[in-house]
Amino acid sequence: MAFNIGVIHGDGTGPEVVTEAIKVLKSLESNQRQFTFSNLPYDGTRYLKTGELLSDQELQDLNQYDALLLGAIGHTEIKPGVLERGILLKLRFGLDQYINLRPIKLYKGVETPLKNKTHEDIDYVVIRENSAGLYTGKGQSLNTGTDNESTEQVMEYSYQQVERCIRYAFEYTVKRHQDSPWKGLSDADKQQGYVGQLTLCGKTNVLQYVFGLWDRVFNEVASEFPTIKTNYVHVDATCIYMIESPHQFDTIVTSNMFGDIITDLAAVTQGGMGVAPGGNINPSGTSMFEPIGGTAPAFTGKNEINPLACIGAAGLMLDHLGDSEGAKIIDQAIADTVLKMDSMAAGKMGFSTTEIGDMVSEYAQKVAIPS
Repeated sequence: MAFNIGVIHGDGTGPEVVTEAIKVLKSLESNQRQFTFSNLPYDGTRYLKTGELLSDQELQDLNQYDALLLGAIGHTEIKPGVLERGILLKLRFGLDQYINLRPIKLYKGVETPLKNKTHEDIDYVVIRENSAGLYTGKGQSLNTGTDNESTEQVMEYSYQQVERCIRYAFEYTVKRHQDSPWKGLSDADKQQGYVGQLTLCGKTNVLQYVFGLWDRVFNEVASEFPTIKTNYVHVDATCIYMIESPHQFDTIVTSNMFGDIITDLAAVTQGGMGVAPGGNINPSGTSMFEPIGGTAPAFTGKNEINPLACIGAAGLMLDHLGDSEGAKIIDQAIADTVLKMDSMAAGKMGFSTTEIGDMVSEYAQKVAIPS
């Protein structure tokens, strides 16, 4: 396998964590697995120098890559929203990365703020619709600055946008349990042939139009996947269960806005942003993988930021590209490394950024290319 990867190092600590992720990927290289990395200058530094964000031609050129690896986008000298809309959201929307994939996994030995919860309880995936809803920016403000000011923000979804997201979620849940059924299933569930569970997270009691569509499409598509058990949970109840009983979740599918909120809550339960990877996926196009923690400007250049989220994102990228073996090796290497760390928090890990990258790489190489 030969992979052509576009790399956006980004801003703040982005270049530091991306460097370690690339180090780990290179440690997996062999006669059967090769990587080509191309550095792409789409970040705040270029914008400050040239005023350029991401042109339509540059966006189109990204289709030549098998996938993109992103460090972080955001710069302290640039007004919030400029880089996010001009680069990050343009990438997601322009490349039609309509799935945001967020695995919520607590590694053994990693501390969680949830009382009496262990790695046995927190192991699920959130699939967030990533290209529509409130994040398209549709809306208006009337009578601005007056006592009669009013605003509106439009949450808009088409049948196609909802259907393709829900279908991906069902297909992903089947793939997730192709080797073994979800441990949360009862004996009766298994006897009925279920291998996993997909939960729709919404708000049908208030947002009747949008989530009426989501609920209807969810049930329509479910009929094509008889091995996947289904249920529905309101978003507020989902937040409660993620704290009280996270073991009840296998895979969750939800809208753009709700997905943004619940995945940040979930990241805290899995040990923090330092270990939370994510993928922005176009199943038939160029997808992008990134750590969730942002630029962390306070730690820039200190060699103290946790690179595991970006390394985990590289693992998600391999799995998406069909290299499940490489993805499993990276996951195992991360699991081994966290047992040696004092904390997942930046500056408190007991090791530097580069040392953690070295440990993951050494383990991965040992497993990938046995002596």
